[in-house]
Amino acid sequence: MRATGARAHILHLSSGEALAGIRAAKAEGLPITVETCPHYLSFAAEHIPDGATQFKCCPPIRDEANRGLLWAALLDGTIDLIASDHSPSTAELKFAGDGDFQEAWGGIAGLQVSFPAVWTAARERGIPLERVLGWMAANTAELVGLTGAKGVIAVGADADLVAFSPEVSFAVEASALAHKNPVSAYDGRTLYGQVETTWLAGEVVHARGGDDAERAPRGRLLERRSTL
Repeated sequence: MRATGARAHILHLSSGEALAGIRAAKAEGLPITVETCPHYLSFAAEHIPDGATQFKCCPPIRDEANRGLLWAALLDGTIDLIASDHSPSTAELKFAGDGDFQEAWGGIAGLQVSFPAVWTAARERGIPLERVLGWMAANTAELVGLTGAKGVIAVGADADLVAFSPEVSFAVEASALAHKNPVSAYDGRTLYGQVETTWLAGEVVHARGGDDAERAPRGRLLERRSTL
């Protein structure tokens, strides 16, 4: 970066040991952005049962002290955003080896519950919902050059919206998730934040208690024009 001026993005940051170097790079003005993931903010290694390979990911989940460092780095701006890093592994691959972490497939399946998971952990720390929205909506849109269209509620934006009940709790059931494969490290975990309704470009695509199967998948390729 220093030699070329090229922008760099660090993904899947899990270790607090990297934070000092990142802070120094940002203080120097180098064009660097950083993301972490919901599972690194939600889980700690000492609370993962032996043989629970649904928690296997790369980089690995670390201890509680490290989790605190990641949260502090989000709050001070060292870490810019939170990305899902969803892994769609089948149960056969995820539990291969009967508890052997060397054989099991890596990655956390958590796309559907990533927002409530992060909000639950933030809520426990007294962090307001507005900060979570910045890390998971506004900042992610800015990273990929979609500022003005995504991540904001404003005239001219794409009207991708969620009706969210922040104080409603629910227990995650992996078998009830819309994930293709019913495997999740969040299975059985109580989370706060119920998604009631989701709009895509102003049209309802999900309503709790409704029949989403009747709604055909919709979407379009989003392209970003390079400014380089």
